[in-house]
Amino acid sequence: MTRATVAALLAGVLAAAALVELAAARRSPRRPRPRRSAVLLALLARLGRRAGLATARGDIAERLVAAGTPLGLAAHDVAALKGALALAAALVAVPLAAGAPGRLGLLLLLAAPAGGFLAPDAWLARRARTRAAVMARELPDVLDLVRVAVEAGLPAVRALGDVGRRHPGLLAGELRGTAAATELGVPRAQALAELRRRAPLEAVAALTAAIDRSERHGAPLSPALAALAAEARAEAGRALAERAARAAPKIQLAVALLLVPAVLLLVAAAAAAALLPR
Repeated sequence: MTRATVAALLAGVLAAAALVELAAARRSPRRPRPRRSAVLLALLARLGRRAGLATARGDIAERLVAAGTPLGLAAHDVAALKGALALAAALVAVPLAAGAPGRLGLLLLLAAPAGGFLAPDAWLARRARTRAAVMARELPDVLDLVRVAVEAGLPAVRALGDVGRRHPGLLAGELRGTAAATELGVPRAQALAELRRRAPLEAVAALTAAIDRSERHGAPLSPALAALAAEARAEAGRALAERAARAAPKIQLAVALLLVPAVLLLVAAAAAAALLPR
């Protein structure tokens, strides 16, 4: 198959995604249009489910929750998406492998489906790391606010909800969801366990353990929160120092690649002007 055939296949996939997006826009004209990436992912997940590729492993659900449940996907949707991407990558790789030289075609046939199958895992892992980094930056301030609310006399879970309503951060939103779940009748232990799943940080696990000890045995919560906040600030300082240490070689590389050649060009221009006859 030629490059024109490959382009036609890609154009067909994009056209199908555009038709799905157009149909959704016609059904609900007042709603904001979904992003094209979301529409394409939904289309691929639907194709995977129809092809019978929606068998999900147990760890997919955990990674999906840690990533914040993007696009409202469920575990079977991610499994279907993995299968559909592997199939689509294999279909695209077949014409490319036919024109590849030597053993490169066989390598392409093997690597393309594997890459398509593992792409959703890499996407979820990246989202989970990004969410964890954002929540780690917000953690010291949130813990201090929870401590102030507890010292003011609020119960622990209600303090979480109060901080969640007043703080604009991502971690505060998770705390607000935990408090709302308990208000709807979800057991406290179950709501705190869900918080640990959605915010997989050691400090959050320690926070939920401290709340559980306080509710069960009457242990004072304020000293534990103060210690957790101090530890979170120390950890943030260490992370900032590590980032600064990693930035130093990059700055030196930028100086070596940009400033030094620029200075050499100026010296060479001055030397050429002095040596050339006028």
